[in-house]
Amino acid sequence: MPASTLTLLGKPGCHLCDVARDIVEGALLEFPEVALVEHSILDDPALFERYRNDIPVILIDDVVHTIHRVDAARLRAALAAETR
Repeated sequence: MPASTLTLLGKPGCHLCDVARDIVEGALLEFPEVALVEHSILDDPALFERYRNDIPVILIDDVVHTIHRVDAARLRAALAAETR
């Protein structure tokens, strides 16, 4: 089944989150069928408790792909595998 959602968990003012967003947006140019959803951990107590020291987090179809630094090549490869 093709990937349908890439979720970016972060928070405002997070430099690594901004870098991750740029990488994700660049990668998604190659995968227009994948939707980007962003959530701030500040808006969800459960997400905050789970990830407060581990953002950004990238999930592909609700499965954790990356925590902290996003590798563009690895992300593209995962999306390619999921969308075949």
